[in-house]
Amino acid sequence: MNTSAFNTRPGEHPGDMAAWLRAHAETNDSQLRRVRRNLKRAIQEDLTERQRTMLLMRYSQGFSMARIAKELGVNRSTVSRTLARANKRLERALKYSF
Repeated sequence: MNTSAFNTRPGEHPGDMAAWLRAHAETNDSQLRRVRRNLKRAIQEDLTERQRTMLLMRYSQGFSMARIAKELGVNRSTVSRTLARANKRLERALKYSF
């Protein structure tokens, strides 16, 4: 039996069920591409400019809510509420992407 067809890990044998499943598993690459494409579109089309700005500062740049509030001259609670609304909008927009 040709063992090169299986992705075995140390301690696994080519006949192990886990190795067989990994070798024959379907990937979810097309689903991930669709979700990423839909996420980009939802960020551009479904969020307000303020929500988009705060979302990108928080998740792309890694700013804390306090820092976002300071940079934009608003209260921290405003940042928290705005991000919560943005996440809810994105959740609704992506609900059927999966």
